[in-house]
Amino acid sequence: MDALEGFARTFLAAGFRVTGENGEDPLNLMEWYADGIAAGTDPHSPERWVRLDEHDQAKVEAASLALVLHLTRPWLWDRLDPVVQEQVVDYLKPAIGSWYPPINWVWFQIVVEQFLKSVGGPYSAEDIEAGLALTDGFARQDGWYADGDERSYDHYAGWALQFYPLLWAEMAAGSPEAESRRPVYLRRLERYLQDAVHLVGADGSPLIQGRSLTYRFAAAVPFWTGARYGLDTPSPGLLRRAASGIARHFVSHGAPGDDGLLTLGWHGPWRPIAQSYSGPGSPYWASKGLFGLTLPADHPVWTAVEEPLPVERGDYGRVLPAPGWLVSGTRADGVVRVVNHGTDHSHPGSHLTDSPLYARLGYSTATSPLLAGPHAARPLDQSVTLLSEDGEPSHRTGFDTLRLERLATGTVVGGSRWRAHWVKPDEDAPDHGSGRSGEVRPGPWLEVLSVLRGAWEVRLVRVQPDPSGDGAASQGTARLRVGGWPLPADGPHEDSPHEDSPHEDSRASQVSNGKTCSGVWDAAGLDAGGVTSADDASPLAHWTLVPWRATRGPARTGVWYAAAIHLGASEPGEPPAVAWDGPRCLVTWPDGTSDAFDPAPLPS
Repeated sequence: MDALEGFARTFLAAGFRVTGENGEDPLNLMEWYADGIAAGTDPHSPERWVRLDEHDQAKVEAASLALVLHLTRPWLWDRLDPVVQEQVVDYLKPAIGSWYPPINWVWFQIVVEQFLKSVGGPYSAEDIEAGLALTDGFARQDGWYADGDERSYDHYAGWALQFYPLLWAEMAAGSPEAESRRPVYLRRLERYLQDAVHLVGADGSPLIQGRSLTYRFAAAVPFWTGARYGLDTPSPGLLRRAASGIARHFVSHGAPGDDGLLTLGWHGPWRPIAQSYSGPGSPYWASKGLFGLTLPADHPVWTAVEEPLPVERGDYGRVLPAPGWLVSGTRADGVVRVVNHGTDHSHPGSHLTDSPLYARLGYSTATSPLLAGPHAARPLDQSVTLLSEDGEPSHRTGFDTLRLERLATGTVVGGSRWRAHWVKPDEDAPDHGSGRSGEVRPGPWLEVLSVLRGAWEVRLVRVQPDPSGDGAASQGTARLRVGGWPLPADGPHEDSPHEDSPHEDSRASQVSNGKTCSGVWDAAGLDAGGVTSADDASPLAHWTLVPWRATRGPARTGVWYAAAIHLGASEPGEPPAVAWDGPRCLVTWPDGTSDAFDPAPLPS
């Protein structure tokens, strides 16, 4: 299976290049891949491929084979020996009537069967129609797609769910289904890209959030897709800046490595980024990030002057209702931050562990959640948790989104509410990036309101008693902890107390790595704090430093605790000031702007 992945995923890059050169192939790439196709689809060859009915992963790779055979048809498929063509059809046809997970995988079946139809092979119109109808159900507000029926928002929204629909419409061009759906797919992509360009950092880093991060610059594919299918908003120069910037980011940080190969990792090799479906060939889905090579050199996306990204033009606050994100980009440091009140790879009311890839309260282009070590499964960074008597942090997966809005001042506000719960997880369950189920102990309710402006977030937290009387905090034993941004660093913090131990300290917990500063300030009731050092816990650096604030004793119910949380390049100076006028909260920001709002009437 690993070998098939390596073949199919590099075939994407080769096929894109030959397509953009209108068949010019001085490296004889198509000849090499033709030989591989002949051997791989020959059931009697010692090099035959794993079949679609032998291993589900082959269904994924079959879609890449079909996609490139379509794009390069005059220079590869049409030149294959008829016997090999028959072998390819026989290899792909187990897709017909087969089960595919009801997520982005459905597109793999659609693409394979559409290719089979195009070459006169067997296919099922019912499969294609059912798949298209199912994927219509993935569509969400403002052009976004969820990866299935869960609150699963990540890079799959762009590198799969925006990519395949328009490719399918190209493959099925002229059919009533394709002609009616293509304008819908284009409108969704156009609107999605208006948000997506605001999620790329000035250094080209995509958001470090969601599963399959080892695919790296595959994150560029929705921008190239917009160019290939003729969108002029965003403009070609902005699309290329976003896509090329993402590719440059990884090249400048050592991916591929000195040997020219992509490894399991983010910049360099970092094996903990792998999930249960990852293999040595898996990173080559990054080839999707080279989709722009299908476009000739005189295409506007190549001839236009690159335009600055939104984060290079100025500061912004943006609300993304579909994933439930508040977005803040700051020109001074080029960092894009997301505060998350809508994504957890689950459903409201579920009681799973928190996936560090989905359920943290914050993600950015300059930080990575803690993905390995004890804090990957025990939330610390970008979290609000209750600590049990033995120091175990609670989880938030299954929360309800309460509000998402942009104030007249440009400040963005969001909130969520969840029942804190502790989980003894089933460690044998496969890791697909989501949280784990297990034995659950419920606790009280937590309400969190985020007020985001520039490099600062004011985070308000209220503990509500458990109406059943069960749970640790309702018995007055749980402390409240608020974790800040996980900062990559060259070494441990000089004073890293155990994160569950209250101790005397100043009002601020803050760290710097010489380029970026991360800190959490007590704004109401968080009278303990510190910095925790995590070893080899993220792909960005050997050490990660996490500032946090906590209550020294048990958290009180019905009162608002407050923290000011910072991530930025410059020394932060004085944090935002938080005051109360009766039930109204007043926040005065370092830039002099003031916001007043009532956090209390949050819907339940």
